[in-house]
Amino acid sequence: MTLIWKVKEQPEISDEIVAYDPATLERLPVRKRDVEETFRALGNPRAARIVRAMPERGDALDPEAVDRLLVTVHCEMQRMSEEFQHGRRVFELLSPLVKAVGETRAAPRRLRVVDLGCGTGFVLRWLAAHARFVQQVELIGADYNAALVREAQGLAREESLDCKFVVANAFRLEEPADIFITTGVIHHFRGDALTRLFRQQEEARASAFLHFDFQPSPFAPLGSWLFHFIRMRQPLARHDGVLSAVRAHTAERLLAAAREGAPGFRVSMCGTRLWRTPIPRAFHALVGARPRVWDAFANALGRRASRLSSREGVASRVDSREVNADSLESDATNPAEAS
Repeated sequence: MTLIWKVKEQPEISDEIVAYDPATLERLPVRKRDVEETFRALGNPRAARIVRAMPERGDALDPEAVDRLLVTVHCEMQRMSEEFQHGRRVFELLSPLVKAVGETRAAPRRLRVVDLGCGTGFVLRWLAAHARFVQQVELIGADYNAALVREAQGLAREESLDCKFVVANAFRLEEPADIFITTGVIHHFRGDALTRLFRQQEEARASAFLHFDFQPSPFAPLGSWLFHFIRMRQPLARHDGVLSAVRAHTAERLLAAAREGAPGFRVSMCGTRLWRTPIPRAFHALVGARPRVWDAFANALGRRASRLSSREGVASRVDSREVNADSLESDATNPAEAS
């Protein structure tokens, strides 16, 4: 546990064992020795040992073995999402957001919700299976990793779900997104890269975004370590899961980056507390919408919308509305009722 508190700005193993050409998305070879040396230089011998145990092809990591490992890790992560009812939590904010975007459209059409870095697609598959939106919605997952996309496609076919998964840059789709969503992705973007991520959403002319990620707190690293030690089997999942909680951005950091990168959006943190207690949730959400959409979003939330705040815990009626996700849960016994 001592190491956990020293690695906030270190990369996760999963960040280092894959590489892609940013223009073509072609998979690039990753030298195993380079990754090992990176983690040893950062003072993380555990990560170096995990990488050393991975199969190699020549002097590079075996891409097929890496992909099998990543698919397995994502399956373990899905169990966590199921236990935390994450699909339901996404829907409880996405549903009024979809309604608001639809109401402010000049011409009615099917809205496109794009999951950026979708992995094996749990969130979209859950939405396709359980959610009932007030208007037609197209669910699209985009990821650079072809193996994860194939797994998502196969699971969607097996369950006969109306959602689509593609190997693509989410910001370069032939038909652009109306709403971007992510889960557990934005903490991978550090420094200026986080601001650029929001700038890309601004430039893509999306109407709204909804990003869920780990919420930092004094309890998060220990809680994450206990959960991953008990529930996860893969050493990589245990290592990166805990590091994700350590590296998570604060609400203030997310709000500042979103306001700088996407000044055309109004933004707020949502669902930061467990029920009506001071206990922080494992995940919090950053929601953003164009001004014309924001007012409709607040109206769609109705009594479920709480006070306005410019930052977490500080009352103000200037910059954003903080939404209490606990009240969302109390208003609907199932996803269909929530819409």
